[in-house]
Amino acid sequence: MLESYGVKRAGDGSYASNCLLARRLAERGVRMIQLYHRAWDHHGDIEPGMKAGANDVDQATAALIKDLKQRGMLDDTLILWGGEFGRTPMGQGSGRDHHILGFSVFLAGGGVKPGLTYGATDELGYRAVDHVVNVHDLHATMLALMGIDHRRLNTKFQGLDVRLTGIAGEVVPDLMA
Repeated sequence: MLESYGVKRAGDGSYASNCLLARRLAERGVRMIQLYHRAWDHHGDIEPGMKAGANDVDQATAALIKDLKQRGMLDDTLILWGGEFGRTPMGQGSGRDHHILGFSVFLAGGGVKPGLTYGATDELGYRAVDHVVNVHDLHATMLALMGIDHRRLNTKFQGLDVRLTGIAGEVVPDLMA
């Protein structure tokens, strides 16, 4: 099991070890688990950094999804994988700039339509141009997949009832199985 996740030493705090821990937590009924990879924000040495980061993340994430599916837990577990922002395709010295006009995430399990690629960027990868899903729509869709109507989920903030998706947010039914 450790080898399938790419864990070098159990409990070492690596992304791979945390993916295995996430599966164990999900088995025990933990409802929300967030994982971080410690070195994904590459501004220099981009080629070796991206190769190392992808190697760390790809194997462990694939193992987590496969493991959850084998255990019959993927249907009830929603996985979102993404970074904190998009990246321009243009160089910034030896790295890439941050930007908000086009970025990729993936969803798996939890009622998501499998095998679907949704949306596209322009030919430079700079701006989302087809089936654009903004952050509010993504959150509304994720909440819907969890059985929550984002329009009715309010919280108090500075004396006002506010929605987690703000005044925006539309569920994207094409993403749902």
